[in-house]
Amino acid sequence: MSDSIFNSHSVKTISARNLATISKSRPQMDGITPRWFLKILPWVNVQGGTYRVNRQKTLIPNDQIIQFHIENGEVKLLPQNLRALSMLKDASDDLLESMTRQFKSESVDAGELLINEGDPGDKFYIIAEGKVEIFTTNKNGKKVHIDIKGQGDYVGEIALIENSTRRATVKTMSKCKFLTLEQEEFLGLLEKDQGVKTKFTESIKQRYEIKDRLMKEFGESLIDVTASHSEDADITDTIIDYDEYPKEYPLSIIQGSVKIHNRVLDLYNNPHNQYLEQIRLAVETFKECQEFNLINNPDFGLLHSAPRSMRIQTRSGAPTPDDMDELISRVWKKPCFFLAHPRAIAAFERECTWRGVPPVTTEFFGSPFICWRGIPIIPCDKLKISENHTTNIILMRVGETEQGVVGLHQTGLEGEHLPGLSIRFMGIDKKGISNYLMTLYYSVAVLTDDALGVLENVEVSNYYEYPTRK
Repeated sequence: MSDSIFNSHSVKTISARNLATISKSRPQMDGITPRWFLKILPWVNVQGGTYRVNRQKTLIPNDQIIQFHIENGEVKLLPQNLRALSMLKDASDDLLESMTRQFKSESVDAGELLINEGDPGDKFYIIAEGKVEIFTTNKNGKKVHIDIKGQGDYVGEIALIENSTRRATVKTMSKCKFLTLEQEEFLGLLEKDQGVKTKFTESIKQRYEIKDRLMKEFGESLIDVTASHSEDADITDTIIDYDEYPKEYPLSIIQGSVKIHNRVLDLYNNPHNQYLEQIRLAVETFKECQEFNLINNPDFGLLHSAPRSMRIQTRSGAPTPDDMDELISRVWKKPCFFLAHPRAIAAFERECTWRGVPPVTTEFFGSPFICWRGIPIIPCDKLKISENHTTNIILMRVGETEQGVVGLHQTGLEGEHLPGLSIRFMGIDKKGISNYLMTLYYSVAVLTDDALGVLENVEVSNYYEYPTRK
């Protein structure tokens, strides 16, 4: 016999372990996040697969951000992307193609005056890279800040059609790259499309010459009412008109199939049910994909739904209290929550700490969230961080009754597992593998333009060196 048997004082643990029952966890997955956004967002049950947003008639539609891409350092602008400008929405394909060919690329260093207030205007600028500040001078000679514009924005559109002087000064805040179009070249193109020329001229006139505050601010048709103490005042006639072609949101779809061998279901179903655990992880994956698309989908995602007027740029790159206040000033009607990447939240906390104004903390769903001006900042890793260490912060109002942002799904589906999510058994193949089809129907709608604001180009890599105590 081996001497090792006589030298052992007890059975070895490695041997005893073969007779023991091991405690096992449920399957874990790093990709699962809290998905606070899906929990907080109000959901509307959509029948017929489409949600239509009916609105009061809009006379001046909001412009969108102009999309383009940079290839080998060259800015590539597609003709159809110019339709983001409401004044060019109905332009012919030929006109847009001709316009695109006329744009020239220009680079300007930081701190340069691009447009000077009072000078004659003769050029239109699309910002391809960088940021510019727009400001004017008041009657006391002091600078009045108007706005900061960034990638996809544009300035100087009035100069395309009118021989008027510049209404404000535009100065580059960083090194910038522009696509520019001369007035003379644009007018020459418009002569070939008189319909678009008329629409373009009327659009400019409406946007800058309408004196009524409601019409100018919201772009909606005016509802006249009489407000007077006089008994002889005439009662105003008015009509309430609606958009003839309201925006519709068809439900989007996420689909996939889960395959489980029947041998697994029969032999390895204890202590954890194999069907339930595999379906659970698949559902988690579906919900993660759903949250990502609600924010990033190019057709209906929130980052692509905010109009140009509801997008602002950070002033210095890092998200400061001033930037968050500016965002609140855009979404001021009952803002519900900010949505930000955890690293953006950390960057904002650093800025607050540096300024000596640490944000307060509140509690939702048993977890702490920081707040700014009483509005919670909800972490969400679906707001992507670019290679340049920049991201976006969203602020929104939610709910149908508040004319806010609402999630869309359809309930009552066959095989419904969760609202909008169905699981259907698709049979067993010749190898004994069961197939389960999973389908999730969803979308998101922004009921009014001022329900959603975006703070863009938020830098998350700025840190401060604090003095050390001796």
